[in-house]
Amino acid sequence: MGNAKRGQNKRRPSFRKLLKTSNVKIDNKTKNKAFKQTNVVKKQRKENRKLKQAISDVNSKTPQPLERYHKNPDDLEDEEEFLETLPTDMMEEDDLEQIRAMAQRASFITRDLSSCAPVHAKKRKAEQAAAYEKNPRKMKKKEEKELIHLLPIKDKTRLIPQSMEKPVQPKEQEEEEPDQEDAWGNEEEVQPGPVLSPEEQFHLRAEKLLERKERIARLGSAILADPNANIKKVKELRSMLMETDPSVAVTVRKLVMVSLMEIFKDIVPSYRIRPLTETEKSTRVKKETQQLREFEEGLVSQYKFYLENLEQVVKDWKQKRQKASEAVSLECYRGLAEVAIRCLCELLVALPHFNFHNNIMVVVVPHMNDQARQVSAMCCDAVRTLLKQDKLGEASLGMVKVISGIVKSRNYHVKPEMLKTLMCLRIKEVEVKRDSEDLKPKQRFMTFQEKKKNLSRMQRKWKKAEEKLQKELMETEATESKAKKLKLHTETLNIVFLIYFRILKKAQKSVLLPCVLEGLAKFAHLINLEFFDDLLTVLHTLIVSGDLSNRESLHCVQTAFHILSGQGDVLNIDPLKFYTHLYKTLLTLSAGQFSEETGIVLQCLDVMLSKRRKQVNLLRAQAFLKRLTTLSLHVLTDAAIGILSANRTIMHAFPKTDIMLDNEMQGSGVYNPEIDEPEYCNPQSTSLWELHTLKRHYHPVVRKFAAHLLKGAPSEGNGSLNVELSRRLPVQLFEDYSVKDMTFNPPVGAPPTQKKDRFTIGYALLDARLQTHIDTVLEVEPELTTLDFSKHGSPGEDDMKTLVV
Repeated sequence: MGNAKRGQNKRRPSFRKLLKTSNVKIDNKTKNKAFKQTNVVKKQRKENRKLKQAISDVNSKTPQPLERYHKNPDDLEDEEEFLETLPTDMMEEDDLEQIRAMAQRASFITRDLSSCAPVHAKKRKAEQAAAYEKNPRKMKKKEEKELIHLLPIKDKTRLIPQSMEKPVQPKEQEEEEPDQEDAWGNEEEVQPGPVLSPEEQFHLRAEKLLERKERIARLGSAILADPNANIKKVKELRSMLMETDPSVAVTVRKLVMVSLMEIFKDIVPSYRIRPLTETEKSTRVKKETQQLREFEEGLVSQYKFYLENLEQVVKDWKQKRQKASEAVSLECYRGLAEVAIRCLCELLVALPHFNFHNNIMVVVVPHMNDQARQVSAMCCDAVRTLLKQDKLGEASLGMVKVISGIVKSRNYHVKPEMLKTLMCLRIKEVEVKRDSEDLKPKQRFMTFQEKKKNLSRMQRKWKKAEEKLQKELMETEATESKAKKLKLHTETLNIVFLIYFRILKKAQKSVLLPCVLEGLAKFAHLINLEFFDDLLTVLHTLIVSGDLSNRESLHCVQTAFHILSGQGDVLNIDPLKFYTHLYKTLLTLSAGQFSEETGIVLQCLDVMLSKRRKQVNLLRAQAFLKRLTTLSLHVLTDAAIGILSANRTIMHAFPKTDIMLDNEMQGSGVYNPEIDEPEYCNPQSTSLWELHTLKRHYHPVVRKFAAHLLKGAPSEGNGSLNVELSRRLPVQLFEDYSVKDMTFNPPVGAPPTQKKDRFTIGYALLDARLQTHIDTVLEVEPELTTLDFSKHGSPGEDDMKTLVV
């Protein structure tokens, strides 16, 4: 009631409002409101009237039966005839009486259906029902024919099943078959054709294969010549993937797979095709635009069917399923599956922007863990190539998500190569989480006077036009914004760290741990400060446990110092335990063969000593310098060059280490190389005498570095290195002079031959008098120049030949 009164006693509009609104408008509003109210009242009255009428009709009318049955006199005669025709001689009296009682009843079968019209139906419906009921019922069942199910036909919206009736043999042939079986035993009914020799079979297969190749070439050339007009021929070419001739089925299917792959790589546009909306389909467009739409729609559909065919081939190989046609044996499915996986890998790398790229990832990534080494290597190479060439980050994000899901679903039982591919990610910068004060937007509301004072109407207009122009320029250049790229890289790296941290937490003894430590060493400088303390603790625990190899422990050290060299510079942490572990590990490097651990050691030294020179004291630098110089005497050439280059870097970073080039002792105590603590081994009491030994090394580059260090490693002047050696990093020199392939850099020259190429003319003896005497004898008796050894030989030496001197 209160609301009604409030509505009735509504205040009249104020004078200011009346000034703004015209009288005509106010009158129209009041009339419309009154009209609506009268309409509502009329509707309520009409509904009440209908309800009362319905209640009165129900109370007044009496219920009537729905159907009435009227029997004709002809029906009685039919019943009597039916009873007479019954076989009463084989029935008992009780059953006979029951049948007669049932016959007298009005049932659905015995009554006249033409007289059973509904009582309350209208005239038209009664006529239709009577006409329908007068039609004869077909109670006789048809014989069910045996059907042969054929391959379905796929429409745009559904699958249309296809079948045909099984041919029925005539009765005469069926009668003859048992006679033939009795006469010939279990022999086949169909007589085989003429038996071909192996040579004829080979020629027949070559002819069939040549015919299929020519057809593939014709279809491929037509598609590439005009893709818009001949896009339907892709379907014809794709139908050859179902080749049924067993002699050429495997070869033809492989050729079609590779051909379609190359065709799609050529005709696919450089953009993603999206489906048209209902509004776009109903809109009339130009003829060229309609042709382009039809081409794009056909291309996407055929590309989808092609990918489904490749995936089905791989599934059949994995599940060892054989098709009903039996055109390809199970032994040949491996070759087909390898070709299908190769095509998928090529499309993964070549078309990262096109449709169904994520679907290809889902198929390819699980096969990185395949037991077949060739398949696994093929998929891993494709993923590495994709991650290396991805500049935007969308493909990398999708790939990392799929890898993360597979690693988690298989409970970390995957090949290490799957995680090694993550090392190819092109991530150098991510969004750094800042303090809450920096992230909080600075809101300051401008008053009307400030807006009027700072921005004029013309300035606002110019600013709006400038922003619009800038946006159009960015769209024409098609450049991705840096903010979007950073966002994608940040999300990708978060998933990568999630994989690494899960393995560190749940699978510390897994074969994936070296890959995890290597990955952390590469991306550790991008980790947030929140995880630094926990991660350093975990790394130290792994080192102390003793379960790691030298390579894995070196990766732990490298990871720790990468963390501290990035955002960890602001932290006041002295990682003495990691320095001690590296100092102790140096003498365990392999000295008799090539070792990749030396490269990791050189990277650790660069991060630990050169880049942290302000946090390292002189004693620690001298201890490392002495131990590295001692190590250079035992390792191979490539490692010796890298270590001496690292010593040069240390001497430049810590100039006071040149006191170790003198023989005089500079401090108290005796140097003890067996102590594992670098600060307590008294390195200031020793000298670098190993450099004098290295001056006589067989390798010329080692000799150059040794002489260079003995002179104090000058940057210019006497004793300085050439530009090629001085500007190269220790790791680069280690790779340049690597002996992994048993090569020597620089190449060793050929030794001089001891055998003379020509005989000397003149004296052949050192004693001149003896030579003169021999010449005199030969001049007096010239017959001595021909010696016949057969005269002085034994009887068994008659067939010896005469030697001429």
